[in-house]
Amino acid sequence: MTGKHKLGIKLLMVALGAILILSSFVGCTTKKETLTFADLDWDSAQVHNRIAAFILENGYGYDIAYNFGSTIPMFIGLEDGSNDISMEIWVENQQEPYDAAIAAGTIIDLGGNYLDNWQGWLVPTYMIEDGLLPADISVEDMPQYWDLFKDPDDPTKGRFYSCIAGWACELINDEKFDVYGLKDTYNVFLPGGGAALLSSMVGAYEKHEPWFGYYWSPTPALGLYDMTPVAEPAYDETVWNTNHGCSFPAVKVNICVNANLPDRAPEVVAFLRKYDTTAAMANAALAYMDSNQTTSEAAAIFFLQEYESVWTQWVPSDIADKVMDALP
Repeated sequence: MTGKHKLGIKLLMVALGAILILSSFVGCTTKKETLTFADLDWDSAQVHNRIAAFILENGYGYDIAYNFGSTIPMFIGLEDGSNDISMEIWVENQQEPYDAAIAAGTIIDLGGNYLDNWQGWLVPTYMIEDGLLPADISVEDMPQYWDLFKDPDDPTKGRFYSCIAGWACELINDEKFDVYGLKDTYNVFLPGGGAALLSSMVGAYEKHEPWFGYYWSPTPALGLYDMTPVAEPAYDETVWNTNHGCSFPAVKVNICVNANLPDRAPEVVAFLRKYDTTAAMANAALAYMDSNQTTSEAAAIFFLQEYESVWTQWVPSDIADKVMDALP
């Protein structure tokens, strides 16, 4: 081989090396950033985070991180950019900071995750099936059935398991009892926490005993146990603002993102705008999680397998194919 040929080969190798280095550099500059979810401290939010995360990881190629915390610090994180996405902003429960953030332009509301959330008063359905209560049980009927729900600490009245002390619904339930005239026949019992309230309902249910109390959806319990709402007058904004003497209103549970996300990841925002579920779907995923004593990641996989016809409408077909290929 002549010196000229050797020189030509060396120059070609140098050129190829430069191309490889440049390609590597370009690849690094176009690598997708990590997206951070506000991992709020309740199950439904964490399951929705992992449903969206599985799609973003496997369909769009994003890395995912989670910041765990309660409502206020996670909302602040969404405003300052330490969180990119929050899958459950309960708007009316944090109306003032929400309104301020929207006005300041620090967050963007992408619309409802699920709008059929529910809270109210319940009895076990088996009490109706056993003929102890009418099928159309309402608050007006409850005084005549107080003796089915005798308070073990005061057998002259029934017991109503209210919401957790310190929650807004504690005061709301108390005012409802005044409006509905139930304090003559029932004592309002305040559980020490969410676990105590759940334990009271589950304990009665498993023994096929009476129970009357407050609960909400989506929750694992209302996915596992057949409970019937005690009817109240239909929600009326004027009545609600006067004395709460009507059904609880549904609260907007919306998906919000940091205001910079549309510029950084427009395809993520497009996907999240289409993300749309129901409380019944969440109940099913949470019930799966609870009954199998498994993780929020496993509940997300359950959701994606169970509701394929739903979530595949949120993304382009090529993205849906990648996600389905990644499912176990």
